[in-house]
Amino acid sequence: MMAQYTPMIQQYLRVKADYEDAFLFFRLGDFYEMFFDDALKASQILEITLTSRDGGSEDRIPMCGVPYHSAKGYIERLIEAGHKVAICEQREDPKQAKGVIKREVVQVITPGTMMEGAGIQEKENHYLASFERSGSEYAIAAADLTTGECRTAVFQSFDGALHELAAYGVKEVITNGTWTENEIKQMIGRLGAVISVEENTDEFEFDALMTKLTHSLLRKGTARLYHYLHRTQKRNLDHLQPAEQYEIRDYMNIDYFSKRNLELTETIRSKGRKGSLLWLLDETKTAMGGRLLKQWIDRPLLNEADINRRLDIVETFMANFFEREELREQLKEVYDLERLAGRVAFGNVNARDLVQLKKSLGQIPLLTNLLKKINGDEVQQLADKLDPCTELYDLLDRALIHEPPISVKEGGMIKDGFHTQLDEYRDAARNGKQWIAELEKEEREKTGIKSLKIGYNRIFGYYIEVTKANLHFLEEGRYERKQTLANCERFVTPELKEKETLILEANDQMMELEYELFSQLREKVKEFISRLQHLARTVSEIDVLQCFAAISESRRFVRPVFSQDRTMIIEEGRHPVVEKVMDAQLFVPNNCLMGPERDMLLITGPNMSGKSTYMRQTALISILAQIGCYVPAEKAILPIFDQIFTRIGAADDLVSGQSTFMVEMLEAKHAIVNATDRSLILFDEIGRGTSTYDGMALAQAMIEYIHTNIKAKTLFSTHYHELTVLDQSLTHVQNVHVTAAEQNGKVVFLHKVKDGAADKSYGIHVAQLAGLPEDVIARADELLHSLENKKDKPAVVNEGQLSFFDEPEPVKETAPKEEQSLISTLLSYDIMEMTPLEAMNTLYALQKSVKNRNGVKR
Repeated sequence: MMAQYTPMIQQYLRVKADYEDAFLFFRLGDFYEMFFDDALKASQILEITLTSRDGGSEDRIPMCGVPYHSAKGYIERLIEAGHKVAICEQREDPKQAKGVIKREVVQVITPGTMMEGAGIQEKENHYLASFERSGSEYAIAAADLTTGECRTAVFQSFDGALHELAAYGVKEVITNGTWTENEIKQMIGRLGAVISVEENTDEFEFDALMTKLTHSLLRKGTARLYHYLHRTQKRNLDHLQPAEQYEIRDYMNIDYFSKRNLELTETIRSKGRKGSLLWLLDETKTAMGGRLLKQWIDRPLLNEADINRRLDIVETFMANFFEREELREQLKEVYDLERLAGRVAFGNVNARDLVQLKKSLGQIPLLTNLLKKINGDEVQQLADKLDPCTELYDLLDRALIHEPPISVKEGGMIKDGFHTQLDEYRDAARNGKQWIAELEKEEREKTGIKSLKIGYNRIFGYYIEVTKANLHFLEEGRYERKQTLANCERFVTPELKEKETLILEANDQMMELEYELFSQLREKVKEFISRLQHLARTVSEIDVLQCFAAISESRRFVRPVFSQDRTMIIEEGRHPVVEKVMDAQLFVPNNCLMGPERDMLLITGPNMSGKSTYMRQTALISILAQIGCYVPAEKAILPIFDQIFTRIGAADDLVSGQSTFMVEMLEAKHAIVNATDRSLILFDEIGRGTSTYDGMALAQAMIEYIHTNIKAKTLFSTHYHELTVLDQSLTHVQNVHVTAAEQNGKVVFLHKVKDGAADKSYGIHVAQLAGLPEDVIARADELLHSLENKKDKPAVVNEGQLSFFDEPEPVKETAPKEEQSLISTLLSYDIMEMTPLEAMNTLYALQKSVKNRNGVKR
């Protein structure tokens, strides 16, 4: 079949066979060309012209292409659309090739392996991950190729591992290709990532990068990830850092749903940063500090000593305002050391990048001196960890000019005096050009032709140009004619050609040597990659902690204290994001008081009164405390929570086809199954997605189970006012309500949380605020009064309308056997052991049974 095609198309098909899941950018001269299906698909995605060419077969071959010098933008568009691109370059000079030019793939760019471009966010990591399974264990290894970081962990459930991958925001998942169709569907649906396959898991080649990994499944998955990176990038990746193994139990566990509900790093509606906790906190001055901040928010600490170490540094920075402000200014001058090191290792660093590296290193002694002025042992330790890499700074300072060009192959990067041979070439080139300028001046004087000029082009080299109007001034035989144009003649002289050879040779040799020197410089910088990465981590930590200090001071946060007996006392607590968005003076702060014997707050109050805000702010205060930041309150004594679970808001899971109520129940189950007495649970309106009786029964059952079996600190809001009697039977439950007042028939939300249950729901008033028609509001109010006046009497449906009656209809006499059955059922109940809700449900069921037997319409 292949024999029918031309040799070049046959070569294309052989290469394409190894990269069937990628668009093959096949280099032909100054273009990257695509053929067959690649051309058909790419022309649509990239909106470029689809053409065709003769490939030796009867039918013309579909073809499209992009210029190689502008291919970067087209590649980014394909990657953004979730595709891969294999770059196939010419590997020999076309002039020297015998037959078809040798070509080979030099790199495969995938959604998870991009190193630069619009898809790389400055303050966000760009992860890809391997996903491994063995029996009931699951392992992930997540790496950021731009920084070289790699983190690994083991999980006991598929969902747990998937939640962690979602937290990383992975762009690509590397598997062994054996996952089920349903599992792949869940990965794509939850992560929105590309799924790739890598079969090689040989560990020997990467043993040095896996010395910290003890779990066999982790080592296998990490080796698979590293093999994929090397297979696609086809180069040494010297910036890859040793893989770190972490235990989920070492950090506060906040599952995917809770992170979404609490809007820690992005908002639910817009999926953007603005309005999230990350948006509020991000006063970092470096890109790497911004990435570390996000990592800290994703994984709050559990170790009290580690938390207090961060808080001590924040307190020290807050006490040294002027030094902190100077520190913030100096940090602005530090570029992204992590990604600069990655670009050096990857081989795509240019001279401007290295100048940025030099400037960043130049700031390190200034940062060290400034930190040394601040009293505080922890700050002094940070100062001692700052490595200025003095030898590297001196080398870069001697080698590179201050503002080099972007291109590394056109010269103009290296300073004069750095290399003797380069200086000689430059001197020859500069003197040659000076000689040309002087020759032009002399020839004008000798010939009397003021418009005579000496020019240059790539075809003829240097030439003397004389307009036709001035040709009669030239002596016969003075110049050798080289070219005739419409308005002028071009000439050369033996002397000019001799000088041209010297100048051009000097230019060529100068650029060739300069590129060689830059390549050597780049290799020298590679020796410092490990030190640069350690330096980047220290600068990042300093940046985040100064950021916490700046935020804490400007937003009036206080230092939290941690309790050993699960006591939680938050006085005048505030939701930090809501407070920032609205006028801080209008925000109503609230207390949250839960001692060792008070585990659950049952929260009632009208919609829009602030119940959800109150619950969220409690969780955010706990998270802020455990990442080492001050908290928005007047006073905060907090337990250290091992996990936070939330069920706030509801949304259909369209990907898996689950309803709002099913999502609600799954999230509730996840909390109830996994929570401990050291956890924080936030349940908002549990049961509202189903019928009233079902919802009320589920809500009470959950309250009782959490109270009796889990004993976690719990905030449980509800509209089921019947549940407020539970504080009489459940000793660790406390009723609180969000206050509201009625003025002139309209509701006024006071947003203040007080002890006790709410006396009304104000549902109709909220509907009125929403702008429902007055007729609807009036009718609802009328029906409400009717219901309240006759709330103890049963309702029936009569001809499609809800109606009430004062006396029940006469009941037919039951047969003796049926009567005996009813009596037996009644006698079987232990009324003293029933909860009020159980008693009501039982009575309702009995009444329904009697009506059914006697033909009473319901």
